[in-house]
Amino acid sequence: MKHVKSLPLMTAAGLLAACAVGPNYHRPSAPVPQAFKEADGWKPAEPRAPASASPWWSVYEDPVLDELERQIDVSNQTLKASEAAWREARALVSEARAAYLPTLGLSASGTRSSARASAVTSGGSTVTQSPTGHPSNSFEALATAAWDVDLWGKIRRTVESQEANTQASEAELAAARLSAQAALATDYVDLRVADETRQLLDETVAAFQRSLTITQNQYKVGIVAKADVITAETQLGGAKSQQLAIGVTRATLEHAIAVLVGKAPADFSLAPAPLGAAVPVAPIGVPSTLLERNPTVAAAERNMAAANAQIGVAIAAYFPDLTLTGTTGFAGKAVEGLFQAPNAVWSFGGNATATLFDFGLRSAQVHQARAAYDAAVANYRQAVLSAFQQVEDQLATLRILEAQYAVQDQTVKSANEAVRLTLNEYKAGTVAYTTVVTAQATALADAQALLQIRQNRLNASVALVQALGGGWDAATLGKPEGAAAELAQTPGHTP
Repeated sequence: MKHVKSLPLMTAAGLLAACAVGPNYHRPSAPVPQAFKEADGWKPAEPRAPASASPWWSVYEDPVLDELERQIDVSNQTLKASEAAWREARALVSEARAAYLPTLGLSASGTRSSARASAVTSGGSTVTQSPTGHPSNSFEALATAAWDVDLWGKIRRTVESQEANTQASEAELAAARLSAQAALATDYVDLRVADETRQLLDETVAAFQRSLTITQNQYKVGIVAKADVITAETQLGGAKSQQLAIGVTRATLEHAIAVLVGKAPADFSLAPAPLGAAVPVAPIGVPSTLLERNPTVAAAERNMAAANAQIGVAIAAYFPDLTLTGTTGFAGKAVEGLFQAPNAVWSFGGNATATLFDFGLRSAQVHQARAAYDAAVANYRQAVLSAFQQVEDQLATLRILEAQYAVQDQTVKSANEAVRLTLNEYKAGTVAYTTVVTAQATALADAQALLQIRQNRLNASVALVQALGGGWDAATLGKPEGAAAELAQTPGHTP
């Protein structure tokens, strides 16, 4: 009957547990424009979305890049560290949730003792009496339970905070993953540009070698001066120097790619290949979707939710803590027959504690939690602004570079035609060799500038995809199909 009488108390405690002090979380507003300014009136030449069920880099249609990007999830060590941090955050959620339930324990003890010697004072003197009685045994087997009743929602707010931290960690993992993928794509583009530059310089060296041969032949028959030969040799040497120097750039980029895919540079190499001509542009969408698609913004928003929950944890410290305890088991003087009804024992009780004076400690903790939340709100809004800036920057870059590429392409054609004409005129003896040198140097510089524009356009398209979230969506946070769970299950990944 006593157990039954305790049920109303436990029920009331459970109902009180539904109360949680502190503010409930609502996402604060952030500056979101109606449209991207730099996209207004721009018609990209080749907008393209990834193929169905394909990752974002498939828009570049490069099988080598596809294979390299797939190795990011398997072998990139920085990504593994971020994934481990996510698993750690997830474990903290389980740790916090454990506080919802009682702590159960078992204990067993056996004691054999006799009466102790006693000291008796009589007539001003102390007399020690010898032990009396026979030794006795005492045996116990008990089950214990303790439950911290969440009257004011302290545990609930702690769980809420840890869950938000876990989701923030998952978003940070997605951001790290996207960053590694974008870094690999950028390094790959730069490496292919180095290959194209080497091809350009090979062709230039061959052309300058032909010019030197023409000059040497004309010098032998007395048509031109020795100075023309020296000038041609100097020009050829400069081109060969650039030809060799590009090897440093390519080697460095190849090493960087090796590290990104988790391989030692000595065991990794990429054969030279041409750079893709197309510059695919991912669909832009509306600005409001950026709040869900950009993992950095999502992480900042989840950090804000975690900080909000911590305010409730700090406020709960003003209210008493209630702990319910219970013990049941058996106690007797002999092991034999210990687990019988006459030896049954039990107890049930509660303990309430409250702090009366702490000289401003709890008040300071609440102020600290509120200040941390305000900082998280500011960081979130700054992350939103930065995300919009990144998108606008890359949209402007792509739009302007597209127009610049068209102009520079025509300039290269004109420069090559100028080289052809001046070389013919030089052969005919109507212009000095310095005219040929100037035309060839201009053509080389214009061709390198055109290649640089192609490189900048491709890198800007990669940066735009990264700013747009690379196809990631915050709706997957905390779900089995989330990016973190997907990474943890990647074949070859060893958590």
